[in-house]
Amino acid sequence: MTNEIKSDININIYSLAIISCVNLKPVTAIKNGDIKDFKYIYISQTKSLTSSTGGTINGQYYSTSKSVNPRDVITGILAKQGYILIPELKKEISNETLIINYGESGRRNTGLGGYTIEVTIQFISSTSNSIICSCTAEGQGSTEADDIRIAITRCLNKITSN
Repeated sequence: MTNEIKSDININIYSLAIISCVNLKPVTAIKNGDIKDFKYIYISQTKSLTSSTGGTINGQYYSTSKSVNPRDVITGILAKQGYILIPELKKEISNETLIINYGESGRRNTGLGGYTIEVTIQFISSTSNSIICSCTAEGQGSTEADDIRIAITRCLNKITSN
């Protein structure tokens, strides 16, 4: 292995170590009710985000791309908990349906060009249009797609635990 490759590998290892040392803000949640009282979820469509990371090794550039669709991540986590995704709101099951809103709510610089992405997720009663609960969490990974996936997972873990 050449010294240049060793140097690039060491830089990548140090970069990952620095990123992993970033302290994420604690997840915050507001609970006005219990989502366990609901059976169905409705989530509007979200766009996929594709992000890439890469580096040069021995003069050759290598990169990897990752994609995330926030709706798919939220659906997967909640489906595992037993919730049923419905494609449209239905009056006959509205008392058992949560409307879920997702949004990116901030970014925070962490130094050395790094940052976190913060997301907020709201769970709204389909009948009363009141907030049952909401959560906010940030994530940081090697790509923006990782940041979003981590933030969503942290947020939903806080809401679904207990």
